[in-house]
Amino acid sequence: MPDDEFYISVDVETAGPHPGGYALLSIGACTISQTPKTFYAELQPDREAFLPDALLVSGLKMEKLKERGQPPDVAMRAFADWVAEVTPPDHRPVFVAFNAPFDWMFVNEYFHRYLVHNPFGHSALDIKAYFMGLKGVDWSETSMKAATEHYFGKRSLTHHALRDALDQAELFSKMLADDQTKNE
Repeated sequence: MPDDEFYISVDVETAGPHPGGYALLSIGACTISQTPKTFYAELQPDREAFLPDALLVSGLKMEKLKERGQPPDVAMRAFADWVAEVTPPDHRPVFVAFNAPFDWMFVNEYFHRYLVHNPFGHSALDIKAYFMGLKGVDWSETSMKAATEHYFGKRSLTHHALRDALDQAELFSKMLADDQTKNE
């Protein structure tokens, strides 16, 4: 790991498959370190559309989020402030996620929509792709189930953004250690 990179695991729960039509409902994040620092926010939906299956998976309810969720601009400002606070000086935060394209598109869209700036820059590190390269497996063998079984045995996602971000961080840490051992 280059000395100026600081990895942050991010997971989101959403009301549907893309930010153009569906709301970002929750963000979970944690530093990838021995003692992770965490961030969690539930957002007020800024769009009405939802897919029942998306809400079923996460257990989040649109009506409850409208009442108790944070306004998206407040949540994104808090997230940006947290990223700045936990990232060491002279380091750049690196967005890390399992199936990063999905999580990234929501987080990037919301940062630009509400803050006009994404503190992660314009890229993300995908754990699935990293696993594929590390293990030399086909893309079809990069599911969360396959990756976690390799490193943890049986474990499944909870679909709670913070818990999943913590699990992803642990998984990625094990992959980094595996890669380091392989290259020694």
